[in-house]
Amino acid sequence: MKHPIFPIKQIKQEDRTVDFEKIKQAAQNYLPDMTKFLRDLIAIPSESCEEEGVIRRTIEEMNKLGFDRAEIDPQGNALGFMGNGPRLIAFDGHIDTVGVGNRDNWKFDPYAGFETETEIGGRGGSDQEGGIVSAVYGAKIMKDLGLIPADVTVLVAATVQEEDCDGLCWQYIHNEDGLTPEFVVSTEPTDGGIYRGHRGRMEIRVDVQGVSCHGSAPERGENAIYKMADILKEVEALNENGCGPEDEIKGLVKMLEPEFNPEHYEDARFLGRGTITTSQIFYTSPSRCAVADSCSVSLDRRMTAGETWDSCIREIEALPSVKKHGAKVSMYMYDRPAWTGLVYETECYFPTWINKETAPHVQAVVDAHKALYGDKRVGDPASMHLRNRPLTDKWTFSTNGVSIQGRYGIPCVGFGPGAESQAHAPNEITWKQDLVTCAAVYAAIPGLYKGKGEEDVCQFRAGKTNNDIK
Repeated sequence: MKHPIFPIKQIKQEDRTVDFEKIKQAAQNYLPDMTKFLRDLIAIPSESCEEEGVIRRTIEEMNKLGFDRAEIDPQGNALGFMGNGPRLIAFDGHIDTVGVGNRDNWKFDPYAGFETETEIGGRGGSDQEGGIVSAVYGAKIMKDLGLIPADVTVLVAATVQEEDCDGLCWQYIHNEDGLTPEFVVSTEPTDGGIYRGHRGRMEIRVDVQGVSCHGSAPERGENAIYKMADILKEVEALNENGCGPEDEIKGLVKMLEPEFNPEHYEDARFLGRGTITTSQIFYTSPSRCAVADSCSVSLDRRMTAGETWDSCIREIEALPSVKKHGAKVSMYMYDRPAWTGLVYETECYFPTWINKETAPHVQAVVDAHKALYGDKRVGDPASMHLRNRPLTDKWTFSTNGVSIQGRYGIPCVGFGPGAESQAHAPNEITWKQDLVTCAAVYAAIPGLYKGKGEEDVCQFRAGKTNNDIK
């Protein structure tokens, strides 16, 4: 399909004229190659910690397209470089996926996928192998058209373990590979928008103990599952309650109010309130005819601006039933081996972050989009019901930005093919036109970036924990 026609601008940068019409045409010409590449990636199962196949296929594509250097780091990330300047601009796309879940919910094979004139189906299409496809070809267009400034190197990072542990890959890239870009473009799906932040998250565990006895006389013991049931009702109340005087347990909505969050309530209103959900439950019992002697749950906690890791822990610890039953509240740690066998331990805390809308790296993406496609979101007609929103906005879910900007303050901005609503869903699809649009915008960004100023680009950035985590 064709986009609405916008006037094609030409911008002079460093004595070079950026011809946006040529960029658009180059991206369109590469659509068959991008389609094949994405379908190849989809066909290779690549759940977290099992990404070797897609990583090696990505390296193959980078080498075919003439990247100046393409390598796999010890964690298993694919790193492709274009250009040789001292300043580093990066494009990040995680290539691991979640599983397929119940196959009965799929109308087609999630790995064989399908292709129409406008769509590609399969696990990972939107979340988020399409992003790395557009980034790889965006870098190729930069090289083809001489769009990389002489003092810049472009890094395309196909990263691992994001679905398991957001940002762990960039902890490794920053700390161990020693790469600190001037800014990073996240290629996560953005429904055609440009995203400047999102809520953080953490993984909380609650443990409660009981006393086992024979199931025929439950009064002789203490059922840990019943204790946990009391706790879970109050966890649900946190998620559902308001913040008025009548609410004994104040809901998470309180962070949107100046009374409870005077410094950051406006940022919280931009990102949306925090949420909490019970995601897993575990128990121990001697048998099916005995009282459970322990019960544990995992809580997925999404954090808005103004919330901290310890405020979220204290919030659960303060619940009446947690106190009554002597439950233990803690934060998970992550130590699952990468596909290479490397273990790189971290905490399951992923900081909230927002960029200022005026930040130079955000404006570079906005300027590229406006020059190529105008000041409104574009896309296939079948996707436009998702895109009647401001061009510059925020994600609902979490991304590698939690480390890139949340931990390390490296400026990050999001623009990627596909839809948030397709992430983790059965019958996942992406739209071919998004691959073209994103490749074109990526290609234009380095030449439009005006460089770092003295001003801090962060609007809000959550603090670190007291754990000794780099």
